[in-house]
Amino acid sequence: MWIRSTMAYRASFAMTLVGNLLITGLDFVAILLMFSRVDSLGGYTLPEVALLYGLSATSFGLADLAFGSVGRIGVRVRDGTLDTLLVRPAPVLAQVAADRFALRRAGRVTQGALVLGYALSAVDVDWTWAKVLLMPVMVVSGAGIFCALLVAGAAFQFVAQDAAEVQSAFTYGGTTMLQYPPTVFGKDMLRSVTFVLPLAFVNWLPAAYVLGRSYPLGLPQWVGFLPPVVAVGCCALAGWVWRAGLRSYRSTGS
Repeated sequence: MWIRSTMAYRASFAMTLVGNLLITGLDFVAILLMFSRVDSLGGYTLPEVALLYGLSATSFGLADLAFGSVGRIGVRVRDGTLDTLLVRPAPVLAQVAADRFALRRAGRVTQGALVLGYALSAVDVDWTWAKVLLMPVMVVSGAGIFCALLVAGAAFQFVAQDAAEVQSAFTYGGTTMLQYPPTVFGKDMLRSVTFVLPLAFVNWLPAAYVLGRSYPLGLPQWVGFLPPVVAVGCCALAGWVWRAGLRSYRSTGS
């Protein structure tokens, strides 16, 4: 329904799609401006940073396209309109994700994919079958990890009710952080996004294997093949947290 509503005004949709693509592209423009003054960033060349950027942006773009609307659930919890979704014969999470579905978010996916395509054509990598197969696995697994973060953040709003910005700090903030090399961050930050909030499995760890680089924490190279396992674990945990939050919902009492 929301897609048909959007496509009813095709010129407006095209402008918002292009606008979304250009706005999200400003992040990569900032990286290009940095490399206009330096040859490397944290020991990474421009194509290598572009690879990190493309993987992070594309993965998050897919997750945001599918579950970006769940961040507004706090409003439904506060005003009690979540009750309407509870009486419908469909999963509540699916309804919340589809609510006000914004197809314009595809611009973020397109922009990330374009940068990823440039990176793959420019980066100096000794390609093997393992590295080639790992590329789509990284994108899909990264999207799964970001989807889990979006759902878990939405579940937190059953308690906090007004925590959309907190959720954005871990999702939008997380994807921005992953667009830069891990070597520019401190060890404590790297440990937190590796062992606590496993964002490093979106691109840092598998990309280290593809690029033939060692991870700053000294982890073995085989951890670069763990993103699918981490994504499944994160989605299972997010599903449990969502169900717990939904069970705690008590409406507004009116």
